[in-house]
Amino acid sequence: MSHHRPIRPQDRHGFDALIDARSPAEFADDHLPGAINCPVLSDEERAIVGTLYVQHSAFEARRVGGAFVAANLARHLCGPLADKPPGWRPLVYCWRGGMRSGSMVQWLRLVGWDAQQLSGGYKGFRRHVIDQIAALVPQLDLRVLVGATGSAKTRVLHALAEQGAQVLDLEGLARHKGSLLGALPGVAQPSQKHFETQLATALEGFDLARPVYVEGESARIGRLSVPVPLVQRLRAAACIEVEAPLRERLAYLLRDYAYLGDDPAGLCERLAQWTELHGHATVQRWQTWARLGNLAALFEELMRLHYDPHYGRSQERNFTHWSARRRLPAPDLSPAGIAALAQAVQAPGGFQQENPVQALASH
Repeated sequence: MSHHRPIRPQDRHGFDALIDARSPAEFADDHLPGAINCPVLSDEERAIVGTLYVQHSAFEARRVGGAFVAANLARHLCGPLADKPPGWRPLVYCWRGGMRSGSMVQWLRLVGWDAQQLSGGYKGFRRHVIDQIAALVPQLDLRVLVGATGSAKTRVLHALAEQGAQVLDLEGLARHKGSLLGALPGVAQPSQKHFETQLATALEGFDLARPVYVEGESARIGRLSVPVPLVQRLRAAACIEVEAPLRERLAYLLRDYAYLGDDPAGLCERLAQWTELHGHATVQRWQTWARLGNLAALFEELMRLHYDPHYGRSQERNFTHWSARRRLPAPDLSPAGIAALAQAVQAPGGFQQENPVQALASH
């Protein structure tokens, strides 16, 4: 068996397992999809070795680090790797394909496994992610779902996916609903790097000959930034507008954001960020409704005074083909109504989809 051919990020699917040999903190920030973390140095050990390298010598750092690595490898061999069969083929990586993954690969090969090292490590994979986003995004045949707040656009995307359509759920990847009130209770957003890793993985799975449905997001989702090539492609794509009546939108928001009533103090804190825009009296009225749990009054006024007045202008500013949008009436935002709406979205719409490459070149 040859160990000499460099293993590139695109080769990773041919292995039985991906092993991230970096520290838990590095792994938590971002990692290759599907990787397991078998650190050869813990966060604390990595800090100790780094300090020794700077304050004493490379030899001392290697001596102490070697002892840490040996102990950790023994733990992994007796633990998560104990049940692996003789023909098992893992791909191991560290930060840049250096000593941490190299030492693990050596030991795994001594055991008898055909372990390989990812060339360039995580750093090389990170370049691959950026390159994939830049290369694949301009080729997407995007169909952008737009609509006023409460139009159930995300649920329509989910229904499209259930019906077999290709869907890019940016809010799902970002774990955030996109607005000031969009943070999910008890759910932290991923790092920017991990968001981009998930995005690149989703893009790699698409058939570029088929449409991809996506929600019309702004350039930021919570604290995360949508990569610039995707923002540009969204702006140049064909739009499908979901037009739901106010009462249906309000009923949907009361279902979809019901959890905001469980944390009145947190809701009041977020509403306070609109004081400069709407004035103390208005925001205090909203905060009173939040404390009383009167979400119906709060949401109705938020739509009427905050979201709806800016909606048309922002869409026209953000989407090149806004005036040629396809408009879909959505009189019913119940689950059955949303499923029917998803089918209508996929029906021939009468708009001419611009060639993505030409669209980007012309805008």
